[in-house]
Amino acid sequence: MEIAFLLAGKIIELTIIVLLGYALVKSKLLKSQDSYPLSIIGLYLISPSVMINAFQIDYSPQILNGLLLSLTMAVFLHIILIITGVILKRLLNLDPIEHAASIYSNSGNLIIPLVVSMFGQQWVIYATCFIVVQTFLFWTHCRSIICGKGSISILKMFKNINILSIFLGVFLFAFQIKLPPLISGTLSSLGQFIGPNAMLIAGMLIASIPLRNIITSKRIYLVTFLRLILIPIFLLIIIKLCGFDNWVENDETIAMISFLATMSPAAATVTQMALIYGKNANKASAIYGVTTMLCVFSMPLIIALYQLI
Repeated sequence: MEIAFLLAGKIIELTIIVLLGYALVKSKLLKSQDSYPLSIIGLYLISPSVMINAFQIDYSPQILNGLLLSLTMAVFLHIILIITGVILKRLLNLDPIEHAASIYSNSGNLIIPLVVSMFGQQWVIYATCFIVVQTFLFWTHCRSIICGKGSISILKMFKNINILSIFLGVFLFAFQIKLPPLISGTLSSLGQFIGPNAMLIAGMLIASIPLRNIITSKRIYLVTFLRLILIPIFLLIIIKLCGFDNWVENDETIAMISFLATMSPAAATVTQMALIYGKNANKASAIYGVTTMLCVFSMPLIIALYQLI
């Protein structure tokens, strides 16, 4: 239960940042549209910095085994999520924003600060496998959901800085190439903005939506239920049945980190992509805001259930 309380505390901190972004717009110091440059900074500067810096670690057999476990879980869980998303879309007639927000979680922006708070900096590497797989899918599968299947060029995808940063990070780790302290320190400093930046964007976008529209929207609460309750419980059962927490040394913590990534709020990247590509960013931000607020209750409860089973 201690982990559940630590989790709740850190989520509350990040939620307060959402409220601060909301207050900036409501006080007329900024406009909701001012979140656009922050989205660009988040997608094309902060996120790549996190990806590259995460792989700047020393090799050891224990770390490699842990990475293989977390990578296996990341690929497996995303396959389950994509299949689940297709089924839910057909059953519940989800639109593109609802579909993407249901299956893609805020793993990058939320999980890294949570892992650091609960387990320590040395455990962040195991969260990166989920983030790496998800980042690749953000710019392929998720983007196709939001923008349409014909919008993706394979060549353009591999030129994307987020995809390139993944390949660069893996290359540096594989050959144990260490970046100069000046560069790695810069990347680390930028990476620390990943959570606060996303939360500020969400708060600024939510401020442009009448609260009545959020409170009375049944679809927003449907997606919230799917993202925070139904899908995490479904994945919890699958993880326990597969016995991922009995594979390698420290497997229980590594499996919990991977599970944490699946039950976080709707992905901030969905909101940022919707904003950049002009695809109903208000609805995306409303879903993001509601799931972020309510995950204060859902995530500690589900992680407590995870530990009990």
